[in-house]
Amino acid sequence: MKILGKSMMNRRAMLKASGICMALPWMESLAGSAPSGPPRRFCSIYFPYGVSLPGKDSEFADWNWFPKGEGRDFTFNKSLEPLEPWRDQVTVLGGLSHPKVRRIGGHDSGDTFLTGEEMSLGATGLKNSISLDQFMAHTHRLGSETRFSSLALSSDGGTGMPTRANTLSFSNTGQPIPSFNRPALVFERLFGLSGESVDAQRKGLTRTGSHLDLLLDDAKSLHRKLGKTDQDKLDQYLTSVREIEQDVERSAQWLDVPRPKVNAESLSLDADNETPEKLIYTMLDLIALAFQTDSTRFVTYQLASMHGAISIANKFPSLLGFPKDAHGLAHGAGKGLGAENKGKWDLYQTKCLAYLIGRLSEMKEGNGSVLDNSCILYGSSNSKTHNNNNYPLVLAGGKNMGYGHGQYLKFGSDIPFANLFVTIQKSLGVKADSFADSTGEMKEVLA
Repeated sequence: MKILGKSMMNRRAMLKASGICMALPWMESLAGSAPSGPPRRFCSIYFPYGVSLPGKDSEFADWNWFPKGEGRDFTFNKSLEPLEPWRDQVTVLGGLSHPKVRRIGGHDSGDTFLTGEEMSLGATGLKNSISLDQFMAHTHRLGSETRFSSLALSSDGGTGMPTRANTLSFSNTGQPIPSFNRPALVFERLFGLSGESVDAQRKGLTRTGSHLDLLLDDAKSLHRKLGKTDQDKLDQYLTSVREIEQDVERSAQWLDVPRPKVNAESLSLDADNETPEKLIYTMLDLIALAFQTDSTRFVTYQLASMHGAISIANKFPSLLGFPKDAHGLAHGAGKGLGAENKGKWDLYQTKCLAYLIGRLSEMKEGNGSVLDNSCILYGSSNSKTHNNNNYPLVLAGGKNMGYGHGQYLKFGSDIPFANLFVTIQKSLGVKADSFADSTGEMKEVLA
């Protein structure tokens, strides 16, 4: 491309030409014809079953997840103490929830954290809607400039089951997007480990594309023979097939662009569900690397699903020396020592968030860090087990995206959580007036 008579290489051309052996971060001179600064990113991290909320008169009051005070005059309680070094990079939010979700079962609310949908039962089954990350990545097309439009991660992997999904990400038809839960597979997807040649990969994608074409042709014939309800089900299925087809086309377009190479020596890529600490921290490292190398700008990470005892991640606290599993800690949180035990698990999860904040802050970018250009939404869709009100939420990062942190904001029940989603969209540079049941923006989180 020509800019003012001078030749300029865009980022993809640079990657293709150089075959680089180190991770290539965002660079201003490779940003294209109309650079607007470093890329803006979004990451959401979710944990189930709410938090410890003992009353102010309880001997365990210091284990109440929400801070003391309000506004900029607040003090972190024990559960959020790891955020103190990052006080000017975080905002704690209280009182928010999705109004439609308040009346459904507590274990059903995880699927709605980023969608705001009620999960109503329709002719084609339970109905969800598009999640915020996918809405920004696909509807706004903010994920079109990177190798991967988005990345869905979890501790359980796959899609799970309706109302107990193992993912936070949902397509424009409300279908769950499968998540990755093995660090080695995530690393291979992002940076490549396979010795398979580009030609072999191209042939594989061609075969997949041909199979999808045949499937779509057959489906068109079948569609005419079905009743209305079955046609709706088939249409929903075919939408998922077309999304796979788009992923295949996207992969083919990036085949000739070498993946960035990163040093994996410090990563525990062999971590699994028997080594939860290694697993969680390696996933957080991979999120940071994915953002640093601009491999994607949208990541969701579910620390555990709402499966209860069926969830792989339910045993993580027990493996880490806590007296009960995650579900057991949550159910015991309202009684005496149970509030402290749950609070200590809340503390552990906060340490994980603080670790990611620290990693992103160390990665220099433009005049600041990757953290300054990344919005992190951390929280749960329960306040306490089975209670879908007053979500415990932390908004972090995004200094260059307009956020003004260092505060604890309390909202009334008349303010829907989705108002924050409107502001998040705008902070990523797009025009947005609504999302789900929003009633406006949430300007209180801005500088």
